[in-house]
Amino acid sequence: MAATAVRYLRAAGAPTAAEAPPRHRRPALRAVRDGERAPVVDGAEIRRVLGHFASGVTIVTARDEDGPTGFACQSFASLSLDPPLVVFMVARTSTTWPRIARAGRFCVNVLGAEQGGLCRAFAVSGADKFAGVDWEPAPATGSPRLPEAPAWVDCAINAVHTGGDHLIVVGRIAALGTAEDDAGAGAGSETPAEPLLFHRGRFGRFSPR
Repeated sequence: MAATAVRYLRAAGAPTAAEAPPRHRRPALRAVRDGERAPVVDGAEIRRVLGHFASGVTIVTARDEDGPTGFACQSFASLSLDPPLVVFMVARTSTTWPRIARAGRFCVNVLGAEQGGLCRAFAVSGADKFAGVDWEPAPATGSPRLPEAPAWVDCAINAVHTGGDHLIVVGRIAALGTAEDDAGAGAGSETPAEPLLFHRGRFGRFSPR
């Protein structure tokens, strides 16, 4: 009887107990060979190609026990509306970042088209960047706010993440505004200042069509 059942199952194509389907075998683990590694992309080539992506320019400022500090920053962006978050990237080698980190807060000053010289001054390492620069405390954190900047975002540090040779700093917005707000201009009553743009190693301006 059992032999008859086995013959029927074989004829029907169903596996028998003696012919159970083979188990899936995991591939043998091995080290990745040198020829299989992703090619190393030259840093200069990365800068050349990604330089085609135009970005805005900001100055990120803070104030600690030693006074005001700041640096020029292109890698700034809005991150979230709820909660209200922004983000910027800073090199691990930055001498300004430790002071901003100690302060725990910062202000992002969005630069206008005529502020290329100010940006260059804040891009220099080790210099007294605030020499001759007027500023006032931002309303929420007291971080330096540059009055001629078209817009500003006052933040507390929310999180810091690693990103290769840079750090990814997330800030929670505490206050923000524009130059038009400061002037008391009504909505649409004054043309906003043109932004300062950076493209392929040079400053430029936005030309609407």
